[in-house]
Amino acid sequence: MALAINIRADNSSAGEIERLWDQVGLFEVEPSMRALGYRPHFTFAIYDLPAIDAKTAWGAMLTAATGETQLRIEFKRIRWFEGSPLVLWAEPAITETLTRIHGAISAAIDPAHCRAHYRPGAWTPHCTLGSRIADERRGDAIAFAGSFDRKIEVLFDVVDCVAFPPVRVIAEQKLPL
Repeated sequence: MALAINIRADNSSAGEIERLWDQVGLFEVEPSMRALGYRPHFTFAIYDLPAIDAKTAWGAMLTAATGETQLRIEFKRIRWFEGSPLVLWAEPAITETLTRIHGAISAAIDPAHCRAHYRPGAWTPHCTLGSRIADERRGDAIAFAGSFDRKIEVLFDVVDCVAFPPVRVIAEQKLPL
């Protein structure tokens, strides 16, 4: 069991990312993102229990989100993380606010407690589109990512703390406009 602190899109603009989930799902062994039962999001940190408890993680998220408003993010590219399985993700065009929130969380909780890919210097702001690309569909998935030639905008309007698996929201707060 683990905890994640995130910002998510809990509104109709999330449909743009969800449609990409469906397209990317065709390259997966089984579609991964719809199976989560959770909206499009950016994860700032993941902590394995019991190293960090929910109260500590949520407190760090609330502190980091103080003074922040709903965040409109533009996506113009789809990229991938190498590995098996390959992971496709939407790249945010502007990341200053995401970087600031991530930094505040890392300042509040020793990054040594965080999973390696979410630590300062290693974290890449991304909105996952598919996390289980089938090895035999790898080339098709990369071609799909390379052919993405439009721009979408999504409003991220809720910060939260979740436990997983399965994803269960422990605490959440809507951000002001």
